[in-house]
Amino acid sequence: MALITKRVYGAQDVLPKDSYKWQFIENIMKDHAHSYGFKEIRTPVFEHTELFQRGVGDTTDVVQKEMYTFNTKGGTSITLRPEGTAGAVRALLENAIYNDGLPVKTFYFDSCYRYEKKQANRYREFHQFGIEVFGTSDPMADAEIITLAYSLFERLGIQNLQLELNSIGCPKCRAEYHKALKAYFESRKGELCETCLSRLDKNPMRILDCKSPICSQIAENAPVVLDYLCDECKEHFEKVKSYLDSARIRYVINPKIVRGLDYYTKTVFEFVTTSLGSQGTVCGGGRYDGLIEELGGQPTPSLGFGLGMERLLALMEEQKIEIEKPDTCDLYVASIGEKAKIKSFNMVSQIRQASLSAECDVVGRSVRAQMKYADKIGAKFSIVIGDDEVESNMAVLKNMKTGEKKEIAIGESFAETFLEEFVGYEMELLSNTKL
Repeated sequence: MALITKRVYGAQDVLPKDSYKWQFIENIMKDHAHSYGFKEIRTPVFEHTELFQRGVGDTTDVVQKEMYTFNTKGGTSITLRPEGTAGAVRALLENAIYNDGLPVKTFYFDSCYRYEKKQANRYREFHQFGIEVFGTSDPMADAEIITLAYSLFERLGIQNLQLELNSIGCPKCRAEYHKALKAYFESRKGELCETCLSRLDKNPMRILDCKSPICSQIAENAPVVLDYLCDECKEHFEKVKSYLDSARIRYVINPKIVRGLDYYTKTVFEFVTTSLGSQGTVCGGGRYDGLIEELGGQPTPSLGFGLGMERLLALMEEQKIEIEKPDTCDLYVASIGEKAKIKSFNMVSQIRQASLSAECDVVGRSVRAQMKYADKIGAKFSIVIGDDEVESNMAVLKNMKTGEKKEIAIGESFAETFLEEFVGYEMELLSNTKL
């Protein structure tokens, strides 16, 4: 029988056999963010389209080509979020989170959507771990979020990542840089792609980020933004570098980094790998001091980064970083007959109330098939019960790893009795691991 439909092109399923990898990484990310004083924020998957037009920038590929935008039945233009920062800023302003005190330090796990050509480890629905800090212009904050990302990669065991750093200045010094860029690209105007021609007057920096081979080649000899920084931006950048130096974080200066979104100012950075082909940027971010004002708030210097989950998982797989599968079942209770089946349900209920995991047969398998299933799901212990066991309230507990067997009471205090055996097993396992 043919499938009614298949998943949408550019999306992927995370199957039960792989979901533990996502959970493992997300739990580490949450713990890591909490250690830096960040709290989670959750925002809607769709927003009013104007939020991204104003926030992300109407000269970006994201707004011009990649957004999933549609009209509601009431005629309102809605867009599936293409990135996480604009929605977080909207939530900050609408809910006046800044009244809780500055800086506001948030993190999120967002699904994002961009209509672009599917490539290796790049999907139309993708997932980001995001960090946002609202309400500080101190260069130490720039160094802090870079350090957070750097130490997170270390904690995950990832090797051979290069931190690339740049400053793209503030609106004041960038205006002079734009003049120089425009003059340079005007001289090669006939060779630019159609998209870059439209950017020439509005935001010539976007041309530096063009993926067209011809435009990229032309951009190689373009003026460098670091040569146009004002004194304030130069000082800010030097301080960021000094903090990173003090934390012994290695980086290289890459004056070609501009990032793909219009809201960035001053510090921009990327963590890049050569292990994933052309899609080498695993994490990117920087400072966006004017974004909150652009979206209707008071001037509020801010910064953040986004880390692509799909690329991170692909990189860990490429570097053969194994994520241990979690234990799924502490006890499996197999049963023979209806009375035993009811008893098995009572037993697993007791174990679950004691915050351990337990399973019993809900399919109607034979005892042999039940035990095969218990082995397949990695049950640590098993018990087989029939009429005799129900009558006597006694059964045999089997350690599935060692084969050791022990008689155990299965009455109303069964959970307590089993817990003693289980704790002993865990302590022995821990002791053997240390040895």
